[in-house]
Amino acid sequence: MFLKRGQLQILIANILLILIFLPLAIKKENYEFVMYIGVIIIFFALIVATNKRNNLGNFVLWGLTGWALIHMCGGFVYINGARLYEIMVLNIIKTESIYLFRYDQLVHMYGFGVATLIGYDVLKPYLNFNKINWKVLSALLVLIGMGLGALNEVIEFLAVVTVPQTGVGGFYNTAWDLTFNMVGAIIAVIIVNLRKSKCQEPYTKASGM
Repeated sequence: MFLKRGQLQILIANILLILIFLPLAIKKENYEFVMYIGVIIIFFALIVATNKRNNLGNFVLWGLTGWALIHMCGGFVYINGARLYEIMVLNIIKTESIYLFRYDQLVHMYGFGVATLIGYDVLKPYLNFNKINWKVLSALLVLIGMGLGALNEVIEFLAVVTVPQTGVGGFYNTAWDLTFNMVGAIIAVIIVNLRKSKCQEPYTKASGM
């Protein structure tokens, strides 16, 4: 069986997400989100195909599932006529260039915090926890999270140039996205450091995997 303990529920939850939101995106002719769902399906298939070899824990996989859910809700749930992605969750400050905190920013912070934890899980089999420099690892993990966030911005750019009338936003939106990607990555690294005493995994060379 390609599933590990506790992963059947995660599999079912992701299949339900795809079955609910993909037909909805097609029906509403929201091709921007059809593309995003396609990206989710690709990563979902990749994780399933490598499940026996990858080191992703169920906590991280549930985090990915939650990220997919809040992303889809952001595009399809409306409150008082406004799309959830455009709503201010906490109206701390709102000007032409500064808007804190918007739902979109919280999704980026959460999502790329999860992405950073994924980076850690992927690296763990290659780490020697008896000799590890946690400061160097922490900096590396933040850069991994920010790099994945930058890749997401490239995907959003592709949506802008290929799909008319996207809700991606302009320069300030991109800058805020990158900022909150970094915040999420830093929070994830704090979590990793708080849990580092539980790291008992032996060092495994890549050639032996």
